[in-house]
Amino acid sequence: MENKIFENARIFTSDDENLYADSMIVEEGKIAWIGRRAEMPSCSYERVDLNGACVIPGLIDAHMHPVMLADFSQQISALPPRVNSIAELIEEIRRVRKEKFADKQDGKWIEGWGYDEGKFAEQRALTRYDLDEGCSDMPVCIIRTCGHIRCVNSKALEIAGIDRNTPDPEGGEIERDADGEPTGVLKENARNLVTPFMPVPTREEKVENLIALGQLLLSQGIVGVTDMGNLDKGDNYPLYEEAAKRGWELKTGIYYMWDFFAEDKDFDLSGEKRDRDQQIFAAGLKLIGDGSVSGRTAWMSRPYLGRTEEYGLPVCSDELVESAVSFCKRKHCQLSVHAMGGKAIKRAVDRLCLEDDWMEGKENLPYARVEHITDPSEESIQKAAEKGIAFVTQPIFMYAEIESYLKNLGKEWMKECYPVKRMLDRKVQLCFSTDAPATSWAVPSDPFPCIKAAVTRRAWDGTDCGRDQAVDIQTAVKLYTRESAKAAGFPEMGQLKRGYRADFVVLDRNIFEIPEEEIDKIKVQKVFIKGKRIYEI
Repeated sequence: MENKIFENARIFTSDDENLYADSMIVEEGKIAWIGRRAEMPSCSYERVDLNGACVIPGLIDAHMHPVMLADFSQQISALPPRVNSIAELIEEIRRVRKEKFADKQDGKWIEGWGYDEGKFAEQRALTRYDLDEGCSDMPVCIIRTCGHIRCVNSKALEIAGIDRNTPDPEGGEIERDADGEPTGVLKENARNLVTPFMPVPTREEKVENLIALGQLLLSQGIVGVTDMGNLDKGDNYPLYEEAAKRGWELKTGIYYMWDFFAEDKDFDLSGEKRDRDQQIFAAGLKLIGDGSVSGRTAWMSRPYLGRTEEYGLPVCSDELVESAVSFCKRKHCQLSVHAMGGKAIKRAVDRLCLEDDWMEGKENLPYARVEHITDPSEESIQKAAEKGIAFVTQPIFMYAEIESYLKNLGKEWMKECYPVKRMLDRKVQLCFSTDAPATSWAVPSDPFPCIKAAVTRRAWDGTDCGRDQAVDIQTAVKLYTRESAKAAGFPEMGQLKRGYRADFVVLDRNIFEIPEEEIDKIKVQKVFIKGKRIYEI
């Protein structure tokens, strides 16, 4: 690695002890010194003039699903601007059937992702009959934007053997019409009823898709990600290992969806596999505690708008929770719990608070994370702060899915969701992420709309989402860099300070000076990892 001096920049470090700088010395991929040029120690390294550009630490998305996102890129996107209505989705299915499957092949499915009934012009839910209009002689499956719901056509229901007599699985629901017939909508664990019959991309296809996604993420300033699990049983670790040999540059922590491994007696996370100094490492387990607000399956502490008895539903059993806690304690790895609604958050936090830190004293590494945190109670916030449980949240959700939040929660309750400022005031360990592809945005991994949402607390259409919970731009960047690195357990990342990796991003404008409404227009000019330029526009 080359030693260099980077100078003439407006550097935001995310290090509270030295928040701004204009120069830094990089030796062997790490920052040897950072500060004001007038105070720089003497050295004769090559100088790199950054021409007064705004520089921030490399962004870290602490909750996303890169393998899923990479695979989805090969499917129908049911999102604007391409698909704005059910009618347009039907036409898109017809087009794919004609162009990609002109000669129907047994075992093939037409797949898509990202639909959100709130964004359809028809303003109604998708059903099997809509998909049948697009294609009735091949199975069709479209995943909702939240990732917790699938809509399939009649052919897919037939193949999976799902009819009016099929019972709901534990933690799931087969939606039915007034006559008791399945509508094609499969919620939570019911969505897994069709997965055994769906085609699986080859290993080579997955690796190629992942490498292509890596280039997109770098162009967005992202240098580290956590993979929060699949919707089926599969180990993503070897996929990332292969991708890393062929161009995947991002630091990656992998979480395993415990639903698919709890009964596997051979499942293990070895010490070497958990080594966080490696580019690719196994971080821990993931549990799904409830569903989504937009799907009305998040397990709330108060009923959804218009339904006095509808609170959503819990997804995982007590037995699954206990086995996950036991495994993580034995292996000294993190436990992540998806919990959006107040009841789900309380259940997760109350159980995790019974434990002491099991991470063997690793600095700044939480033993447990709770994901999303839509509607936490004051009690849950206080308990998490006291025990050092990390909260990983996504400002992009209300920004992109405002239609569903208004419909399902109403204007006033919606404003109380994702109380970022209140959680920070209570000293909760909190960070930002996107949960891509599980959000209704055309480029779901883009961090800048997410940051804009946190700073403005306004949705894409201008709706006020609770301005009192907005944070300043400095805080938002820290939550996407320093605090994300802490939650994900990425050593020596997330800050530009002595001894840390020289991972930084050069922006096309100063994010700290432009109007907040323009944050989502920012473009990344260059990305450096360990002092080496790996992306340039």
